Amino acid sequence: MSLINYSSREINCKIVYYGPGLCGKTTNIQYVYNKVAPETKGKLITLATEMDRTLFFDFLPLELGTVRGFKTRFHLYTVPGQVYYDASRKLILRGVDGIVFVADSQTSRYDANIESLYNLHENLEEYSLRVEDLPFVIQYNKRDMPEIISVEELEEELNPESYPSLEAIAIKGVGVFDTLKTVAKGILHKLSQN
Repeated sequence: MSLINYSSREINCKIVYYGPGLCGKTTNIQYVYNKVAPETKGKLITLATEMDRTLFFDFLPLELGTVRGFKTRFHLYTVPGQVYYDASRKLILRGVDGIVFVADSQTSRYDANIESLYNLHENLEEYSLRVEDLPFVIQYNKRDMPEIISVEELEEELNPESYPSLEAIAIKGVGVFDTLKTVAKGILHKLSQN
C-alpha cells in the first residue's frame, strides 16, 4: 500500500523483486542503482545473510512525473532467494505495491522458478493479496546463458495469465530498466485510478 507524505508531497511505493536464489534480483537492483542520477536516489542498503543478500534503496525518478501533484518515490527491495528465509520474504512483501518476478532462464533452474512462484502466491495470501491484485511483471533473466528454456515454455509454465513479461540479461543491463518501467507504470496507473 502506497504511503502518502503530504509535507513533502510524495507518494512512496514499494516494488519487490522476487524469485529463486541467484536468479538476478540483486543484479537488477544494483544495475538500476548504479545508473540513476545521484540526486534522485537514497543509500543502497544491503542485508547480507549466510548465503544470500537482501537489498533496498529508494529513488525518485523524475521522468515518471507526478500523480495529482505528488512526486512518486519508489522503494526497491529484493527478497532472499533461498526458501529457508521465508519469514524474511513474507516481511518484505508487507505493503508491496508492485512485484517483479525474476525467473532464471537456465534449464537447471526450472524447478526453482516454479517453487519460488508458488511461494510468492502463498506469502501474498498472508496479507490477503493475490498477484492479480497488484502490478506484476515477469522478467526472464539470463537469456545469454548456453542452456536455457524457451520463452514459450517459460510463459506456459510461469505466466499462463499473460502478465507483462520481458527478456533480460541483467548483468549487462539488458531489459532491466524496461522491467522497472513496466511495473512502475502499472503502479502509477493504479494510483491514478484511486
